[in-house]
Amino acid sequence: MSAARVFGWTALAMAAFAANSVLNRLAVGEGGMDPLAFAAVRVVAGAVVLAALVGLRRGVVWAGWRGRGPGVFGLVVYLVGFSLAYLALGAGVGALILFGSVQVTMFGGAVLSGEAVPGRRWLGAALAFGGLVWLVAPGGAEVPLAGAVAMACAGIGWGIYSLAGRGAADALAATAWNFGLAVPVMLGIALIWGGMRWEAQGIWLAVLSGAVTSGMGYALWYAVLPALGAARAAVAQLTVPVLAALGGAVLIGEAVGWRFWAASAVILGGVAIASVQSGLTRR
Repeated sequence: MSAARVFGWTALAMAAFAANSVLNRLAVGEGGMDPLAFAAVRVVAGAVVLAALVGLRRGVVWAGWRGRGPGVFGLVVYLVGFSLAYLALGAGVGALILFGSVQVTMFGGAVLSGEAVPGRRWLGAALAFGGLVWLVAPGGAEVPLAGAVAMACAGIGWGIYSLAGRGAADALAATAWNFGLAVPVMLGIALIWGGMRWEAQGIWLAVLSGAVTSGMGYALWYAVLPALGAARAAVAQLTVPVLAALGGAVLIGEAVGWRFWAASAVILGGVAIASVQSGLTRR
């Protein structure tokens, strides 16, 4: 895969991740839909679309057990934590905790797996994370403990899911099976612990999130992960809060000021420093 193609597909995957944040906020934060019900509909929609894509391509294919356990576990933890956290956290604080947790989890995975992490990549990650802190700093406001724990769990879950995807030989089949195996788990969680507040708009937003920005977006993410490596993948995901803030400003009317634009420049600069070294296609 060429460097330009890796960059383009990675940018598209990041846009899909940002869209998930906006859709979740619209459904749970603005629309009042039960967060666990939203997560359940989201994973069902994703599983249906991904199964259809795999079937149309070459029939049912078992992706193998490698990565299935961590993939399904990470996906469920992320879905539950992500949806629940936005009941208590503001968007900025939530983004900081989520991607800070992702950063720590994926860099830890890179070190434990023996992946080489050059000094420039550490410098770029630190610069990008510093810009993210500047962008979403709560300004001294108290952070609700329950929401913070839920979002931290979501970040750890997403980091585990991303690390599990690095060894996927067939990204689409692996994503489809992760979603399919997560369906009964997520439905059980929603039925037992969820309030099951069904909102028509929330259901449609959950279907869109599951079918397009989650299912297809995650399949694309699994496809580019081998070319990125865990360290650069962690840094690339720090751009998602910037994209999510832009989406929130356009679709929800959330205002962004000069600090947003300045911090965005710092974040993207850090991503560039961490990614440019030796080309995108080398780890």
